[in-house]
Amino acid sequence: MKETYRILAVNPGSTSTKIAVYDNEQPVFEEVLRHPVEEIKKYAAICDQFGFRKEVIVNTLKEKKISLDSLDAVVGRGGNMKPVEGGTYKVNPQMVEDLKVGVMGQHASNLGGVIAFDIANQLGLEAFVVDPVVVDEFEDLARVSGMPEIQRKSKDHPLNQKAAARQAASELGGEYSQFNFIVGHLGGGISVGIHRKGRIIDVNNALDGDGPFSPERTGGLPVGSLIDMCYSGKYTKEELRKKIVGGGGLVAYLGTNDGREVQKMIKAGDQKARLIYEAMAYQIAKEIGAGATVLKGEVDAIILTGGLAYDDELMNWIKERVGFIARVMVYPGEFEMLAMVQGVLRVFRGQEEVKIYK
Repeated sequence: MKETYRILAVNPGSTSTKIAVYDNEQPVFEEVLRHPVEEIKKYAAICDQFGFRKEVIVNTLKEKKISLDSLDAVVGRGGNMKPVEGGTYKVNPQMVEDLKVGVMGQHASNLGGVIAFDIANQLGLEAFVVDPVVVDEFEDLARVSGMPEIQRKSKDHPLNQKAAARQAASELGGEYSQFNFIVGHLGGGISVGIHRKGRIIDVNNALDGDGPFSPERTGGLPVGSLIDMCYSGKYTKEELRKKIVGGGGLVAYLGTNDGREVQKMIKAGDQKARLIYEAMAYQIAKEIGAGATVLKGEVDAIILTGGLAYDDELMNWIKERVGFIARVMVYPGEFEMLAMVQGVLRVFRGQEEVKIYK
């Protein structure tokens, strides 16, 4: 077993690609590669951006004088392939095909595994994805919606949720698989996951389904009123979807998706801004409380992570309502790049079995 592994991590977003090179857990460099909207618009489908994005990555590595031959593995953000349980997966041709087609939907993250596989293949290395966005560890009870034609889906932030949970477990002196956690990822979308002994057994659909409203998503809505809007003739399907995802939440009420801007509004005496921001904390706390019932009150800790976790006032509003349930641990920011690398390291170090996508 080697002492040091050098790993390239690739995390594509809608108009940017985050890349990083790590020597074990230590970053050699990290960079966000911005892509002009005009460039992105040239491509009809997300998979068509593959060559363009890969070229930018390879050129940046050359500029940083990082030889591809020095790498031991490449890891990409796991996108919309078929639902899988959490873990570290070796990228294979079946996964690449499913990511290109977008069997669970089209998203820039689909390019993560595709780019990682191509770069690794040229170098004779293995490529991986870790805790992809389609992680589904639901129990049967969690899938029932109340309408047979609709099944509840697991769509959240498993990579960052599980990374924060592992960090909390280490701080508590044990392994992730030993604890029951409720983990709130608080970013542009908000997901509150119920983690029982290392598995996310329930979570709100943070993309377009239910749960708290967020900086740019509506979360759950009164169904009757939503049906009325759908048939009002005022909106197209695309317009309504945009109002729910991207144009909902803080954006709809206050015209910004930036919590820092909302805090400036509150400090300037804007009572509406305070009401809406505290209402978001209120809904997050309600979701956490509901999660505690799933675990029958056996909650070892409540974990709050994501960009909004930097906001002390927002955190205090949530703590005031849920602190009676369990200890609240706050890990601000996102750990996606490090989390992807750590997944590969666990496999290389024999701490975790690599999983095969089928």
